[in-house]
Amino acid sequence: MVQFSVNGSSQRLDVEADTPLLWVLRDMLGLTGTKYGCGIAQCGACTVHVNGEPVRSCSTPVSAAEGKRVTTIEGLSPDASHPLQKAWVAEQVPQCGYCQSGQIMQAAALLAKNSNPSRAEIVKHMNGNICRCGTYHRIIAAIQRASKEG
Repeated sequence: MVQFSVNGSSQRLDVEADTPLLWVLRDMLGLTGTKYGCGIAQCGACTVHVNGEPVRSCSTPVSAAEGKRVTTIEGLSPDASHPLQKAWVAEQVPQCGYCQSGQIMQAAALLAKNSNPSRAEIVKHMNGNICRCGTYHRIIAAIQRASKEG
């Protein structure tokens, strides 16, 4: 049994300790906003927060979440009112959209620690979250907008 909180809701699940957190979120809890990308923690599509820190859920065993708070894109703001979600729309960031929940969760971790990051700090923090559509300039613009409007 593993017990942890997901988006503010306590969960107690009978699951193997080494099961990737991603599959617990998607398959057991139905939280499909977190995406499977590469499976080896290289692309960032599966990024969620564990106790406020961004982690790659594809390579994080569910046992690492024991007793902790997990936040997925669904829990960031259920009504899409988070400043990053609004900025993503305003800056027309998504094309295919597949990586966007991971991008937003990575950016949210940055803004939680640094409410007014420089362009260089944004680029450094977001390095490793891959967008195959190449909307990096719009991602940066959205993070800058959210930092000003948040």
